[in-house]
Amino acid sequence: MAKWKRKMVTTSRGTFEVFIKGEGLPICVTHLYSEFNETGDYFADIFTDHYQVYLVNLKNAGNTDKANEAHELSMIDTALDLEEIRKSFGHDSWTFAGHSTGGMLGLVYGIHFSKFLHSLIIVGSAGREYGSSSSECIYNPGHSQYQRMQQLIEQLKSSSLTEQEKKELSIERTKLSLYEPINYNNLFSKNISKKMSASRMNFFAREVLIYDVTRRLEAITTKTVIMCGRHDVQCPVSFSIEINEKIPNSSLHIFERSNHYPFLEEEAAFREIIDSFLTQS
Repeated sequence: MAKWKRKMVTTSRGTFEVFIKGEGLPICVTHLYSEFNETGDYFADIFTDHYQVYLVNLKNAGNTDKANEAHELSMIDTALDLEEIRKSFGHDSWTFAGHSTGGMLGLVYGIHFSKFLHSLIIVGSAGREYGSSSSECIYNPGHSQYQRMQQLIEQLKSSSLTEQEKKELSIERTKLSLYEPINYNNLFSKNISKKMSASRMNFFAREVLIYDVTRRLEAITTKTVIMCGRHDVQCPVSFSIEINEKIPNSSLHIFERSNHYPFLEEEAAFREIIDSFLTQS
């Protein structure tokens, strides 16, 4: 099996660590606070059989440059960074695929740079702050698992944890977002490991409080596909429905036996939709 190839890319906005795998249509994948490495990423891996994937470590993640100013961690600054990375690789356009907070970044990217996006893939995401407005969200105090999720998030930020402790906490956190938690070992069986950038997550925790791009979604002119699990506890399906209603050239696919990870929980159906979408784009 081909491995992810690491490349340091120097742009006018800094030097970024990018992992590349696959051949074909270029697809950019990232997440607002994940730190990737050569082992890849479950979401990004879905695309590597038929497409060339660029998995990007953003500022303050991995070996990418550190931010000099706090605003460099914002979604709009990050979209500007992605544009410079695209140019550095010589692509006139590429597809952006984002899951969860990566999807939120994708919406901001699409609003401002649709003309440079071949297409947009948004999975299990939202166009506005989601925790306070839906009790179906696990980040809402009214959700039955709210307290435990908050405890896990704070514990994972600790620098004193052993690798085994981090692993156990991460597994428990992920199981809270699976339709059938008993399937965890089968779904997450690859040798993939990634970390979390605490500084990026802390910035996002503040930025999300004022995040609302719903009135700007009509500015996204690139072809867009939105996908979500019916039982998503992180970004409830109502937010994906809302996004679809507001983006002019979009389609929506809801996975009936999935929570936050439809690309793993219903992988075959997910791949079929992606391939059909990108073939027609």
